[in-house]
Amino acid sequence: MSLTKRCTAEFLGTFWLVLGGCGSAVLAAAFPQVGIGLLGVSLAFGLTVLTMAFAIGHISGCHLNPAVTVGLVTGKRFPVSELIPYVVAQVIGGIAGAGVLYIIASGKAGFSLSGGFAANGYGANSPGGYSLTAALTAEIVLTFMFLIVILGSTDKRAPKGLAPIAIGLCLTLIHLISIPVTNTSVNPARSTSQAVFVGGLAIKQLWLFWVAPIVGAAIAGVAYAWLGAAEPEPNQAETTREAKAAAAAA
Repeated sequence: MSLTKRCTAEFLGTFWLVLGGCGSAVLAAAFPQVGIGLLGVSLAFGLTVLTMAFAIGHISGCHLNPAVTVGLVTGKRFPVSELIPYVVAQVIGGIAGAGVLYIIASGKAGFSLSGGFAANGYGANSPGGYSLTAALTAEIVLTFMFLIVILGSTDKRAPKGLAPIAIGLCLTLIHLISIPVTNTSVNPARSTSQAVFVGGLAIKQLWLFWVAPIVGAAIAGVAYAWLGAAEPEPNQAETTREAKAAAAAA
């Protein structure tokens, strides 16, 4: 599959993630009496990844996230030469998704971006008032675990065909944990897409939502490359030692 087609798939996938995930938060989370709440928003983000993994996983790998692409590079699952094109496609796709969401959301009287537009943040910009340290820790650790699940479930030795379910449910769980802390990023493209429209403090704090997810993902890639490395069976290891000893004696 050509790089152009794969980047187009990443654009569409990230567009859907932002429109579906952030859209659920902006349009449906607090709808009077029947709003979906934090549980619904968390599930919506998981469903965007789950559906797109089945739709474009066979085309682009369905990264939808610069941090995921970085983690796959450090885990030796993806060529570093294609990192930048993928990230550019993801960021543009996210901004396009946020643009469509803005057009829809602003169609209601009284709409204002001051409500946050599902932007990520810490301190005064955190839904629960959590500090920079808390936000940094949450984003690094949760992105690390997200990549461990991605790398593990897509390992050739893992059960076939179930990776999208594991990854989607993992993202749902991550949102259940951290929406009160940062509004949950673990995805620089998703954070950038909302910050571009909200501006102000969301832009000033955007650095954290690039640095923390990328650091967590990069560490996970290296960690899984070690953790998931195949080891010789006991008999095979013994045979190897005997062969080395025979060669040395000769």
